[in-house]
Amino acid sequence: MMKSLMKWLILAVISSLIAGCSMSSTGEESTDKHSENGMNHDMSGMDGMDGHMDHDNPLPLKDSNGFNELAVSPLLEKNTAGDVDYTLTAQKGNQLLLEGQTTETYGYNGDFLGPVLKLRQGETVRIKTVNALDEDTTFHWHGLDVPGDVDGGPHNPLKPGEERIIEFNVTQEAATLWFHPHPHGKTSEQVYKGLAGLLYIEDEHSDSLNLPSDYGINDFPVLLQDRAFTKTGELNYEAAYNSDGTLGDRLLVNGTLDPKLSVPQGKVRLRLVNGSNARNYTVALSSGDSFQQIATDGGLLNEPVAMDTLKLTPAERAEIIIDFDGLQDVENLSLVDDQGTILLPFAVNDGQTSSEIPAKLNSFEVTGEERNLPVTKRLELFGMMDMVTINGKKFDMNRIDMTQKVGETEVWELTNKPDPMGGMIHPFHIHGTQFKVISVNGKEPDDNLKGWKDTVALEPGDRVKIAISFKNKGVYMYHCHILEHEDNGMMGQIEVN
Repeated sequence: MMKSLMKWLILAVISSLIAGCSMSSTGEESTDKHSENGMNHDMSGMDGMDGHMDHDNPLPLKDSNGFNELAVSPLLEKNTAGDVDYTLTAQKGNQLLLEGQTTETYGYNGDFLGPVLKLRQGETVRIKTVNALDEDTTFHWHGLDVPGDVDGGPHNPLKPGEERIIEFNVTQEAATLWFHPHPHGKTSEQVYKGLAGLLYIEDEHSDSLNLPSDYGINDFPVLLQDRAFTKTGELNYEAAYNSDGTLGDRLLVNGTLDPKLSVPQGKVRLRLVNGSNARNYTVALSSGDSFQQIATDGGLLNEPVAMDTLKLTPAERAEIIIDFDGLQDVENLSLVDDQGTILLPFAVNDGQTSSEIPAKLNSFEVTGEERNLPVTKRLELFGMMDMVTINGKKFDMNRIDMTQKVGETEVWELTNKPDPMGGMIHPFHIHGTQFKVISVNGKEPDDNLKGWKDTVALEPGDRVKIAISFKNKGVYMYHCHILEHEDNGMMGQIEVN
């Protein structure tokens, strides 16, 4: 009785704090004409604080037994004859994930997950997007510099049976991006069921670096997603659902359960993508050897950064290179998390691959002018479960929260306000552009953050300054990339004109 009372008292305090925590933006007026007169939260089905996500002690993952060779997503072939370059269809499927039981899934051009698209800087691309589902969906190009009307936010959903051709110019440098749905209130479930795929951008500069780039041989996509299965081996999002971020105890890598990866001796490139709804991953080699990070969300770092561990919050990406020379005799060599859980065992075979990592990879910089710009927008992330807000407000599709001029660089200050439970990490994502991290809590960011980013992790109490500009016009979303938080309203809109 006392425990239950305390939970509801804490919830009442949090609701009160949220209602009063709205912050005004320096030099920025909200165009809100539909302001909320209270939080109006749906508390149904919530068992007090037991549902609050604990990112310090999350649901532990089970070790990968290494029974199955890692699936490598197929490359989507470009159509050279028709009026579109690629066709992507969101569709229903059935997949055998746990032995002996198929489960209903979603996928792009297949039963589960999707192919990899390879685009080149400077080309114009036409993609036909098709919705073969029984519900609305969108195609969001996460990390891509595109006009707002093709970004794939919640404004223009594709109805069941509809198709749409989008066209855009590829303007940014080489990077590992991804695509996934973004329908209002349904993003978390559709991603959980399998809608996700990778998108590579290549350019002449990256070609000249002689990095490992033989797809599926020494250059691998590694999409990390945790899932919960029923006793009969099915994916059941409703049963696993947590309003603070849905976790599972089994890891799928590229849709493979209990994976292992066979690699040649020499340098191998892994393109790590945290595609989970809510789980953070801190990865390391079981042997304790270091690896080199060469890229972040939106492009190459200036130089390789030696890392012993690497933390990725939902939607963050990192390209790393592991040198497997001399590791072929290491017993039980694997990628592990910070709990020592085996995520991806490696089998070093007799193959050979060779490439020297250049000491100089890129010419990224935060300019002195950008560092000296005043903060013009302040965003405060706060709350938990279905009581999550940005600047004290929940998402309203009819409200434009901020505006910015196309091509103009501004400095935003992001803060993560702790709640009475201590708070949790919020990965903050902005659509339609990449940004530069200027500082974290007043200090220089870590070396592996000194590159283009579209998602940045904010620990409780963190204050992060970013320099951001948009190449294109349109309305873009910004939000927490814990997908349940996004669906619960931890999202806003900026209009670029």
